[in-house]
Amino acid sequence: MRITDVTVELVDLPAQPPFRWRAGLPGSEPAVVGGILRIHTDEGLVGEAHTRRGLIVVDLVDRRIRGDLTGRDPLMRELLWHRLWELDRIEELPLYALGLVDVALWDLAGKAAGMPVHRLLGPYREAIPAYASTVTFGSVEEYLDVADQCLELGYPAIKLHAWGDARADAELCQKLRAHVGDDVPLMYDGSAGFDLADSVYLGRALSEADYLWYEEPMREFSVTAHRWLAEQVDVPLLVAETSDGAHFNTGDFIMAGAAGRVRTSAQLKGGITGALRIAHLADSYNLRAEVHGSGVVNAHLCMAIPNTTYYESLVYTNPVQREPAVGSDGLVKAPTAPGIGFDQQGW
Repeated sequence: MRITDVTVELVDLPAQPPFRWRAGLPGSEPAVVGGILRIHTDEGLVGEAHTRRGLIVVDLVDRRIRGDLTGRDPLMRELLWHRLWELDRIEELPLYALGLVDVALWDLAGKAAGMPVHRLLGPYREAIPAYASTVTFGSVEEYLDVADQCLELGYPAIKLHAWGDARADAELCQKLRAHVGDDVPLMYDGSAGFDLADSVYLGRALSEADYLWYEEPMREFSVTAHRWLAEQVDVPLLVAETSDGAHFNTGDFIMAGAAGRVRTSAQLKGGITGALRIAHLADSYNLRAEVHGSGVVNAHLCMAIPNTTYYESLVYTNPVQREPAVGSDGLVKAPTAPGIGFDQQGW
């Protein structure tokens, strides 16, 4: 089997429901031009991957990717994964574009085998609990109300994205702990909003409130700053979510003593192949590799990675609407369609 073409179908995607992130970050996106990257073969099999950045991916495919992949064996995923990294040396590929080819190749392989991708990977589980991952809401009272709704809908754990003010966020986190009690796992995501001093202040409040993890308090450019933070707080740091370099960079966080847990994902870590590299690296140090983001691709990863805890399910609105993939029992079940199953799960 050989690759005969790589195409991108542009797709108009509607505006997201209105929501916001912390101060300084844009919130919900307006209507955008997305894209479906497809890898075509001489046997008629087609693998695909989805992106919200269709125009950028069209340019990359036309200038670099199509010419490099055409004629190659699509089942040689390791070789093709390395080829994308070679192209990255020239292009500095956006993190969200780096793994698209790999996802499409896994989709194609699953279709060729007639089984879901997680079955090809060798699954560890058939279902996983989902935590409710909030957007930014307006007040402490609203967060407490949203938390109550999430628990009533079956979510067993909650992660906060708050305002980006260390003092206000610390107060919110402690009030949420008092509100839900000691038995509900809670996490906090700083969305890289702080410097080291404010990260220490907030991290000590999270430690007092027994939070499960402290995610991305600072931009992930300085591994040393994260090591200094880890030395001053007790709450485990969840690191390497948006940093470039996939497992190479994650390894530096671990060796520096800056990682209580690490992030992995198909979207930001070089596709499914890159995500698995990070999971195996973390496992060698008895660390957990928490899958970042929702969607069917990451659901496959959650089924195949033993050292992950939850599926991340974003909560965009109040009243809360539970993500369709999450059942009333708070579980996400293993996808069943051959390949990735985009046609069943959508974007």
